[in-house]
Parts: sequence; C-alpha cells; structure tokens
Amino acid sequence: MIDKDLIFFDGVCTLCNSIVQTILKHDKKNHFLFASLQSLSARELLFDKLKEKPDLDSIILLQRNGQIKFKSSAVLSIAKYLSFPLNTAYVFIVIPRFIRDWVYDVIASNRYRWFGKKDECWLPTPELKSRFLP
Repeated sequence: MIDKDLIFFDGVCTLCNSIVQTILKHDKKNHFLFASLQSLSARELLFDKLKEKPDLDSIILLQRNGQIKFKSSAVLSIAKYLSFPLNTAYVFIVIPRFIRDWVYDVIASNRYRWFGKKDECWLPTPELKSRFLP
C-alpha cells in the first residue's frame, strides 16, 4: 500500500521533467511519490485502478484515498500541497474543468514541439531515488 499521493508523468517530456523537478523542490512535506508513465509501476497501478486502458498522455494523480485525477484537475490538486507561491495556483480550480482542460490540452499537444523530448526518461539523483517508483 502506498502511503503518499502518486504523480504519473511523461518521462521523456522535457516540460514534464521540469515540472517534476519543481514539485520536488516545493514539496516540503514529501507529500508525493513519482512514476513515469512509461514505467511498469504506472501501467500496473493505473490498469488496476481504472480496469481499462488509461490515457497515458496526461499528468495523472493517484491519491492515497484511491481517487484519480487527470489533466488540469491533477495539476491543481498537486499545487495545493506545494509551498508558497505555487500553492496559490489552486484558486484556478473555480474555473470550469472544460476550460482548464482545454488549456491543458493545447499545452500537452504541443509540449514536445515547444519544450523538446528526450530519448530516455530522466533519472533522479541518488538522494531523490526513494521518491520514484520503478
């Protein structure tokens, strides 16, 4: 049983890796664990929870209470647990999800073109390795 909220992210996306590194820096209470969407852990945990093939092209938040959040809802739920000023982004939760997800989808569909793509997943430093699932 995982006792932390789990963030799944695109491990080859430069933007996604930058976001993970920002979360690591501002997650002062070690609230989150991480797994790339390309990992075996992600596939096993998501397939188990969703009972069908999940969209593996989104930031996904699997909360310890079993709730799963996707796209902008995941991003804002993550922000809520980060240190100031990033936690203030949670106020955008009042914007209707269809609008937030539209903005999310525009960025997500252009992320490789705008920010780049790596050939391999980013590997955490030895100090951070315990925060990542295989």
